[in-house]
Amino acid sequence: MSNQNGYSRARAWSLLNEYTQSASLLKHALAVETCVRAYGEREADAQALAGDAREHFVEQYSITGVLHDFDYEKYPTPEEHPFVGNKILTEQGWPEEIRTAILGHAEYSGVSRETHLAKTLFACDELAGFLTACSLVKPTKSIHDVEVAGVRKKMKDKAFAKGVNRDDITKGAAELGVSLDEHIAFCIAAMQRNAEALGLAGTAA
Repeated sequence: MSNQNGYSRARAWSLLNEYTQSASLLKHALAVETCVRAYGEREADAQALAGDAREHFVEQYSITGVLHDFDYEKYPTPEEHPFVGNKILTEQGWPEEIRTAILGHAEYSGVSRETHLAKTLFACDELAGFLTACSLVKPTKSIHDVEVAGVRKKMKDKAFAKGVNRDDITKGAAELGVSLDEHIAFCIAAMQRNAEALGLAGTAA
């Protein structure tokens, strides 16, 4: 299903793969997409969208999740990411709302997060990575064994998943207007539904 202008999730996925070789970065894009899309579905329902309007709305969330770090492997520095990617997306004519949300997910970009889409991407980005890390330290390596209380405990452990910015997770939930526990639970549930594709279904069912 593609938007009126032909910017589809499939096209976003192929652009991501054009720039990204790393399996873990591809999995991260999928995890973020999974959480962002679930919020998009919730928001579409809140707005009582149906049919094509709903599909286009939700797909925009999917595309934003898929593309948010597409330039990161080639252009990882704060001087480059996400600005180089934004330039490429602009040249290709991707929708402005998607591009602005992607710029806003980097705090240092100075781009404010005004839309629900932008707030959702920011809230889900670090958390999706953190939930993946929480899954992979389980004996089963399964997202199905991850619980809110355990995640909260791991967030306090500074040595665990050091690359994940805890403040972004907390701030993101606040910007979305949900409690931190609700946000964590929502994203765990979304990732559980897509566990197979994320490689987090576990080693033993």
